[in-house]
Amino acid sequence: MGDEIAVFEAAYRNRLPVLLKGPTGCGKTRFMEHMAWRLRRPLITVSCHDDLTASDLVGRFLVRGGETVWVDGPLTRAVRAGGICYLDEIVEARKDTTVVIHPLADDRRVLPIEKLGELIEAADDFCLTISYNPATRACSRTSSSPPASASSRRLRLPRPELERRIVVKEAGVGEEMASRLVKLAQMTRNLKGSGLEEGALDAPCWSTPASSSPAASTRWSPARAPSRRRSRTTARCWPRSRSCPRACSDA
Repeated sequence: MGDEIAVFEAAYRNRLPVLLKGPTGCGKTRFMEHMAWRLRRPLITVSCHDDLTASDLVGRFLVRGGETVWVDGPLTRAVRAGGICYLDEIVEARKDTTVVIHPLADDRRVLPIEKLGELIEAADDFCLTISYNPATRACSRTSSSPPASASSRRLRLPRPELERRIVVKEAGVGEEMASRLVKLAQMTRNLKGSGLEEGALDAPCWSTPASSSPAASTRWSPARAPSRRRSRTTARCWPRSRSCPRACSDA
């Protein structure tokens, strides 16, 4: 809805990390999908939470077929391949986890892997993007702080008329139903402080994947473990692509 695309492309050309902040449902994740398609780079999304460990990001040794093998984490894969690594809700992660991204967020652009004794230089096309919702409770207790070197951009909720057009296009509903849904969303957003702190929740609508898309997107989310003694963290991956995913500003 502004110059977000131009700012992101400038940061990408200058190899600067990007920080997106805004309320739930303002389009941070959709914006990243659009930019990955626009820049023709693979997108790896990591949903951060307080059980996320550094090994979940960097990688770990696993036993396969009687042998111990190293498996790269999503951050390491993005660094090696020159993709876009999107850390969603970075403030939900612990400080001892997010400390691994600090060398990637400054002019060094390196990823140290202590278990392998390696220092991996990021590919030229690698881009680190993080986001958070300023209204979340985790932000108030400051579990972790975003890198100061990141190029920051605030995204806001679209105007009601634009939001109605987005709902019609993405959900495939009629004008009347879209207007009712937008009105309901606006009502729930006014319930802050009444048991619904973040207002309306984001409910993305995915279109049918198209194999001709120039940029494939992978969403990686470690399952929440009831105990940190758990040795493995399972991952749910949804590879998907679009022929022309549009940002909310283009709707």
